[in-house]
Amino acid sequence: MASERFTALDVFRGMTICFMIIVNTPGNGLTTYSELQHAHWNGFTPTDLVFPSFLFAVGNALSFVMSRWNNLPTGTVVWKILKRTFIIFLLGYLMYWFPFVKQVAGQWVFAPFSQTRVFGVLQRIALCYGIAALLLYFLKPRITIIISVGLLVLYWVILLLYGQGDPFSMEGNAGILLDKWLLGNDHLYHGEGIAFDPEGLLGTMSAVGNIVGGFVAGSFIQRKGKTYEMLAQLLLAGASLLALAWACNHFFPVNKKLWSSSFVLLTVGLDCIIISAVIYIIDFLHKTKWTYFFEVFGRNPLFIYLLSELGVTLLYVFIVKPKVSLYKWIYDTIYVHAGDYFGSLLFAISVMLVCWIVGYVMDKKKIYVRV
Repeated sequence: MASERFTALDVFRGMTICFMIIVNTPGNGLTTYSELQHAHWNGFTPTDLVFPSFLFAVGNALSFVMSRWNNLPTGTVVWKILKRTFIIFLLGYLMYWFPFVKQVAGQWVFAPFSQTRVFGVLQRIALCYGIAALLLYFLKPRITIIISVGLLVLYWVILLLYGQGDPFSMEGNAGILLDKWLLGNDHLYHGEGIAFDPEGLLGTMSAVGNIVGGFVAGSFIQRKGKTYEMLAQLLLAGASLLALAWACNHFFPVNKKLWSSSFVLLTVGLDCIIISAVIYIIDFLHKTKWTYFFEVFGRNPLFIYLLSELGVTLLYVFIVKPKVSLYKWIYDTIYVHAGDYFGSLLFAISVMLVCWIVGYVMDKKKIYVRV
């Protein structure tokens, strides 16, 4: 029973990593299918589900390890949580700093700390994990759920009270104001055209809800067992959250880059439905021939994600022609001939498959990277 449950979890987590690599590594960002792009601001695309699904999977995994923690001294558990939080945050920061040098006027110079991005994907995962794990360890799950709901409401109130102009705009939301005050422009993400970090500090407050949602779902699955009643209730919970997200969208729009409270409700609801489908296919229909592909990703998720990001960074760093990176040269030489959009997708799939091969070799050699 436990192995089947972990198979479903590995598959769900592996699907998340697989699609995360695909959406992060298009051959050409300007010719990417709209479904593989994030919503520009308010709204939702399938791509917007990838990151919150990984947080949901982290919460799911927490529900399995919590029983083991209860047999350990409190100091040991707290140390484990804080150490893992720190390591994941540090890896995320170093990933953005990598390769620690840059070209200026044709010369390689050291990339200074003063111009590095501090927050990001792994950093948000680390902070959300740390907060959620400590809450769930020290408090009853019901109290943690109440606190998580309170954080969703509090986040909405903070944006309303402390935003400038439109409190839900990119330029005027309270999150960007806090990040600029805390870190300054040079430590923020600039991919949106301005200094704005979609993984900033304030949005982490609401993102904790995705991990808590995953924990609740995982605990419910374990408690109810492999029954149709469990599936029906999990699906009902997912549908209810979707309805609540639709209602909240009218006064706090669904927005991935703000990580709005309605976005949390929407993504947790969708993940409840998706993991129900995965469990049904694996544990009820016993169709498992397809699962190993995703299990490879799910067994080494952090390593494979870092491999994809650092590998792509190196492809951008190496210049094969004046102002032409190895990344662009490979796309222009091979993949563009399949068409602008389809070629871009094929490039992303190729990067994903290279990462899968590495993960496959690691799995066969029983090498699993844990932090």
